[in-house]
Amino acid sequence: MKRFVLLLTAILALLPITATLGQEASPAPEFKLEGNELKLSSPVTFKTGSDQLTAESTPALEHVAAYLKAKRAITVLRVEVHSDNDGDPAALQTLTEKRSLTVARWLVDHGTDCKRVLPTGFGATKPVAENSTLEGKAKNRRVSFINAALLGRVIGGMPLDGGGIPPAIPAPVEWKQRRANDLGRVPKSPRRLWWGAARPDERGATCVAARVA
Repeated sequence: MKRFVLLLTAILALLPITATLGQEASPAPEFKLEGNELKLSSPVTFKTGSDQLTAESTPALEHVAAYLKAKRAITVLRVEVHSDNDGDPAALQTLTEKRSLTVARWLVDHGTDCKRVLPTGFGATKPVAENSTLEGKAKNRRVSFINAALLGRVIGGMPLDGGGIPPAIPAPVEWKQRRANDLGRVPKSPRRLWWGAARPDERGATCVAARVA
């Protein structure tokens, strides 16, 4: 009986090891940085002339979400969206702002704290290649993910928005109604709320704004 107990104890002690050895450990994701920019193996893309993400963007966005989950010290990641110069400059600026908000919402919907993501649009103001060729235009249509704040401190002496323009989005309905009640009238047009601000502590409202449809 004593031998049986010792044998059973030995088997039970080995079981966790055996189970562990039988499982294939998932490799930890590797993150590559160039300066303060997170580099991706595939691009984030949109449907032509739209702020709707393509299905091909999912792997890249999942990589960004994993990066933010792993790197808690990065307190603000800036989402920069750029375009080529095909079109009206003002329209291109607005489109890149909307696209940056779409990316930010995807990250928030997949578990990222919205205070850690700052969407910004640059229009066609920061090309990385000549717009005179199709290859150059393709390079200029891009989404970049930049470390903007580390442990609450802005990185590199740059403003959080990096010189881009955060998107303006309608305030939630209850905010508009509250304002209408305060003024004793129905507002003629919805209030606008900037996603970003000069200081991180001014951006708490973005948690609500990020989920506005």
